[in-house]
Amino acid sequence: MENRITESSSNYNDLEKMSVSELLTNINREDKTVPLAIEKALSEIEALINCVVSKMENGGRLFYIGAGTSGRLGIVDASECPPTYGVPHGLVIGIIAGGDKAIRKAVEFAEDSETEGWKDLSEHAISDKDIVVGISASGTAPYVISALKKCQENGIATGSIACNPNSPMAEVSDFPIAVVVGPEFVTGSTRMKAGTAQKLVLNMITTTTMVKLGKVKGNKMVDMQLSNNKLVDRGVRMIMEETGAERTLAEQLLSKNGSVRKAVDAFRSENK
Repeated sequence: MENRITESSSNYNDLEKMSVSELLTNINREDKTVPLAIEKALSEIEALINCVVSKMENGGRLFYIGAGTSGRLGIVDASECPPTYGVPHGLVIGIIAGGDKAIRKAVEFAEDSETEGWKDLSEHAISDKDIVVGISASGTAPYVISALKKCQENGIATGSIACNPNSPMAEVSDFPIAVVVGPEFVTGSTRMKAGTAQKLVLNMITTTTMVKLGKVKGNKMVDMQLSNNKLVDRGVRMIMEETGAERTLAEQLLSKNGSVRKAVDAFRSENK
């Protein structure tokens, strides 16, 4: 592929001679460029999301597959969907090279395997109802590329998120996304701008998908899991705002019905 922009030399030098203030200012200056780079890729992101929504409307699932930081970001995004939107844990699935132990500690050479990616996907009985999105800052991880290639051979839709243009991963993606953020502040440290870009795009994919699937009403997470006191209080306030009910009644409705959506529906049914 062309010169890997993600590996190109930083625009800054002699970092060790900078003060803490200078380091922070320069890192922040670089970080500000990330949303602008994403803006240039919005049409590609839209195309991928349209496919994700279509797949899910027809009973399919969204898989993220990546290595290292990219794999961890996919797992984080997938793991946050059930509590935020009340969807099953198997609807959005994150897979990382090296398995779950790689979430906390790097597994040497895991991203270099050309067989494990498809093997890991196959454990989930993947089919053409699903869509698989590869995540790799460089767009060159063999673990991801080989998995996407096997997906295409088996008629499974593929997408990808990279930070280099024209990457090998894009060549095996039906819906490739390239967010070109340029050289990292610390040369090659793609957990910085590239990681931030990937995180923002992942947020866009699942948030927009869940909105289109009806998991948001107005601007509220009406199907969120009530897994701690903060979320229960948020749910009560949402019910009060939506129905005009007093707090005590809102608490009773939430306790009885288990979700904001069901509580509001019950209130309206009883007060027609």
